[in-house]
Amino acid sequence: MRNIVVGVLLILVSIGLVGCFGMKDNEDILRIHIRANSNEVQDQDVKYKVKESVVNYLTPKVAGCESVEMVIDVLNTDKCNIVKVVNNVLIENGFDYGCTVDIREEYFPTRVYEECTLDADFYDALIISLGSGEGDNWWCVVYPPLCFKDTRNVVYKSKLMEIIGKYF
Repeated sequence: MRNIVVGVLLILVSIGLVGCFGMKDNEDILRIHIRANSNEVQDQDVKYKVKESVVNYLTPKVAGCESVEMVIDVLNTDKCNIVKVVNNVLIENGFDYGCTVDIREEYFPTRVYEECTLDADFYDALIISLGSGEGDNWWCVVYPPLCFKDTRNVVYKSKLMEIIGKYF
């Protein structure tokens, strides 16, 4: 019985790794890339504050989007407000440099997000550069939503763990 359970687990893990949210190719993905002004501690700290504000601002706006095209339309329509959100964070934290916000194709290295691996390649991305944008950066995926999930009222259950628990 244990061999059957282990075999089923291996098959499920393999399917999960291959499936990767059902993404067919790079055209089904929109990434986000926030570049800090520099690698100074204060520039890196404000980068994460910007990330938090941008994610909080955009989450309800992209939550109902059913395609990468819909997300890009929302972001293009709301680009001025995204700039305001970012600049407000910068000003509140004493920075006088501004930001640029753009949506364009950009190269990303291979990145593993939980059970999903995105190969190194060119991807469409929301690019937010703080000041010179020459510091270390933060990136994630807007669509399908890896960074843009409202998890406040979510209770996570694992059916797989329930099944395993019955046998062990």
